[in-house]
Amino acid sequence: MLFFALLILLTLAAVPFLRDWPSRMRLAIAVALLLIGSDHWLTPGRYLAMMPPWIPLHLELVLFTGAAEIASAIGLLVPRTRRLAGAMLAIYFVAVFPANLHNALNGLSVEGLPQAGWYYWARLPFQPLAVWWALFSAGLIRWPFSSARRDCGRCGTRRAGAFRPERTSP
Repeated sequence: MLFFALLILLTLAAVPFLRDWPSRMRLAIAVALLLIGSDHWLTPGRYLAMMPPWIPLHLELVLFTGAAEIASAIGLLVPRTRRLAGAMLAIYFVAVFPANLHNALNGLSVEGLPQAGWYYWARLPFQPLAVWWALFSAGLIRWPFSSARRDCGRCGTRRAGAFRPERTSP
């Protein structure tokens, strides 16, 4: 939940500085991932408690996920790697869902996080939002903001979200 609060606050803070929502959202998720990814390295114990017992190499995976979050943040900010970083980040958010579900089912006591069981259940519906945010901010999808259908160009068919500049006759 802290992650999503960061996303919203950072996106709104970027409004005066960036002209479009994907750019604002991209900067917000990159900053949030840099902070959270760094925290995996600075205080791994907080994340070790979240690891399900059936997953091996707890410390190594906590450090790896922190590095993955930092790498994704950097990748989103580099235009050449933005789309790949967004796709990998979406996969990452799907991959960590089982650990979040485990925490909701079994409860958790982590320093700095609420002790109430509802908190871990409330986090679960936000996971698809994280996947969408990664894909949208990387420019991989435009849903639900671009529903116009445009001509494909090569094959003459029409598909959602395809961009083809209008040609004007001289």
